[in-house]
Amino acid sequence: MTQLIPAVNSNDHRFGNSAAPLELVEYGDYECPYCGRAYPIVKDIQRKLGSEMKFVFRNFPLSKIHAHAFSAAVATEAAGLQNKFWEMHDLIFENQNALDDENIFRFARTIGIDLERFKNDIQQKALIDKVEKDFESGLRSGVNRTPTFFINGKKYDGGWSGDQLLQYLKNQFSRDPLSQG
Repeated sequence: MTQLIPAVNSNDHRFGNSAAPLELVEYGDYECPYCGRAYPIVKDIQRKLGSEMKFVFRNFPLSKIHAHAFSAAVATEAAGLQNKFWEMHDLIFENQNALDDENIFRFARTIGIDLERFKNDIQQKALIDKVEKDFESGLRSGVNRTPTFFINGKKYDGGWSGDQLLQYLKNQFSRDPLSQG
């Protein structure tokens, strides 16, 4: 399977120009060291491509090997209810070796989240279901490791370290700047 299932939709957290010709989707795990290494690379790509790319992050917590991955994913979703998904996403990746409950609440306080609401939100079944649905969509899309990237709906199997992913994206854009996926 090389197609993104489902396509990016209103349930996804999107960063950047929603009409951008390039769409980069990452299935990631907040505790995965490879995702931690990919995080600054993706940030750099976002900066360099600007309005030419939108970025979507979908949760793919590998709970059997990363004890805090699932709760970190739920925490970002809870932050999203207060319009702070990306702030929490970034803070968690920047501190991925400190994802116990105490630190998650410290991160929430740092980004100005209403802590009482956050405390209730992280227990919502709907948010737990959202993380599980992201994971299931990853399985249906052929994700078998993190990070896994999709570009304009198609699984990217190339390298992502250094400038590999950036160069691939630039080549996609130069081939067909009107491609919407």
